[in-house]
Amino acid sequence: MDFNDYQKAANRTLMGKEQVLTNCALGLTGEAGEVADLIRKYTFNNEKLDHDAIVKEMGDVLWYLSQIAEWADIPFDEVADNNINRLKQRYPSALNN
Repeated sequence: MDFNDYQKAANRTLMGKEQVLTNCALGLTGEAGEVADLIRKYTFNNEKLDHDAIVKEMGDVLWYLSQIAEWADIPFDEVADNNINRLKQRYPSALNN
């Protein structure tokens, strides 16, 4: 699945039309915190890194990012392409081969 297809499919699950951007931005921070907490527990509490849990939380982060892009009328592929192009400039030996 490409990012634009994901963005459109994810948008079908978006509920409400009021303050969507605020809801998505706050949701994104919460879900990113869930990812960070799983990593914190792995790093400092000697807990096993739960593959299924981190995949779920990363998916939630992806959902919120896609909906912020949708709200701003930005194709999600553009976000991914732009990021890779910036990484190519920052790390040319790693990505320009």
